[in-house]
Amino acid sequence: MSDRLRLANEAGLRPGVFLDRDGVINQVVYRDGQAVSPRSLPEFVWTAGIQAAVNQIKLAALPVFVVTNQPDIARHKMEAAVLEQMTALIYQTLPIDDLRVCPHDNGDRCSCRKPHPGMLVELATQWNIDLSRSFIVGDSWKDMQAGKQAGCQTILIQRDYNQGTEADFGVPDVLSAANLILELV
Repeated sequence: MSDRLRLANEAGLRPGVFLDRDGVINQVVYRDGQAVSPRSLPEFVWTAGIQAAVNQIKLAALPVFVVTNQPDIARHKMEAAVLEQMTALIYQTLPIDDLRVCPHDNGDRCSCRKPHPGMLVELATQWNIDLSRSFIVGDSWKDMQAGKQAGCQTILIQRDYNQGTEADFGVPDVLSAANLILELV
């Protein structure tokens, strides 16, 4: 056992699973040929298998977190109340442990906006998570970069719009991501 792993175990740290929202939890919406976030509740549609995937991860006693960039708030393209409704729906539907939202735009230069690892680091600190034994599941280079900077293993949900994105693992869907995580822990 490595010194880092031994120290993490002694400190009571455990692995966790970080899920991106749009493209992982819910389907993306296409506007002008671009995959983007939903801006209304009718556009907020679960991805196939997400409930089963989260349930499988939770049955393995792993904490599950959602980390999402939502710049449409800063861009005034979505009302904060709609985002709050979407977030409430996630909490009501999925057995997640916690959720973080970065409502900033690129120009805000915050540390929470992916590709920065701020949301992951904050959750890891709060929930005693060993990031080196954790996973991030996402559909964009920003998710993968945030995970790499935090020290997580990265799992990319392969989509038409993210070809060429580098990750530790690539899978076709969220159920495959859950199964892979359970094999690796």
